Amino acid sequence: MSNDLRLIFPLWLGGNLREYHFGAQMLAWLAPETASPVEHVPVTPLDEQPGIEEGILGRSKLMQDLDNASAIIRKHQPERITVLGGDCLIDLEPFAWLSERYGDGLGILWIDTHPDVMTPAQYANAHAHVLGALMGNGDSDLTRRVPRPVPASRVMIAGLHSPNACEADFIRTKGIRTVSPEAIRAGSQDITDWIAAEKITHLAIHFDLDVLDFHQFRAVMFARPDDAPEKWDGVAKGKLTLAEAAAVIAQADGAADVVGLGIAEHLPWDAINLKNLLATLPLLRKA
Repeated sequence: MSNDLRLIFPLWLGGNLREYHFGAQMLAWLAPETASPVEHVPVTPLDEQPGIEEGILGRSKLMQDLDNASAIIRKHQPERITVLGGDCLIDLEPFAWLSERYGDGLGILWIDTHPDVMTPAQYANAHAHVLGALMGNGDSDLTRRVPRPVPASRVMIAGLHSPNACEADFIRTKGIRTVSPEAIRAGSQDITDWIAAEKITHLAIHFDLDVLDFHQFRAVMFARPDDAPEKWDGVAKGKLTLAEAAAVIAQADGAADVVGLGIAEHLPWDAINLKNLLATLPLLRKA
């Protein structure tokens, strides 16, 4: 039996949204049980009020959260890691570890509506920096955590559409392969072709739930019920169904050994709102 590890990583500070904490806990509850070790990564308390430090929101606290994840991973020395989170930054330390372990054989499949390749120069929330950092690009407090950056040739982004100008320039300059929601829906084999062409033997998969169409799957950012309809105008929103996302992962799983799986950005608004309501009811509210 391989040395597997499951991390419950309720990281919220990278996206500056406390609801990610509950989303990770609920994701952990929903996931099938495992015989492998399960570790809960301690994160910054929810009552913290972070400020921007050198371009990153809550930099010092965030680095401690990442240090906590790193310490757990290095204690277990896993061959495979599952991460249930939390904002997208949950995958920085696990995927960096897998890159060290598997070297040139490792590829990253980033299933996401957004490429997460920005830097503090464009955006203060570090969950939008993570894939860039895994490739060795961006803020030094993040890139120093990746001793073996993953080359652009061994990165593919699936589900991406309508990147902003900075993101599109990075993808074009680095030559990162992408596969659009429309191509996925049409049955594209781009993922298996990429894995074969790059001789990828081991794969780390990042699954950001906001790649899903929020009209069909409501536990994502864009389905927040109290947001004004125009709040997210101009921001790319997911277009995949659950079945289409599952097909992407199945295609990858059939072509390489999946050694990392991170599931991020789970925001179950209905459950969160019901939880908050229950806390106000007679006989349930705290004294």
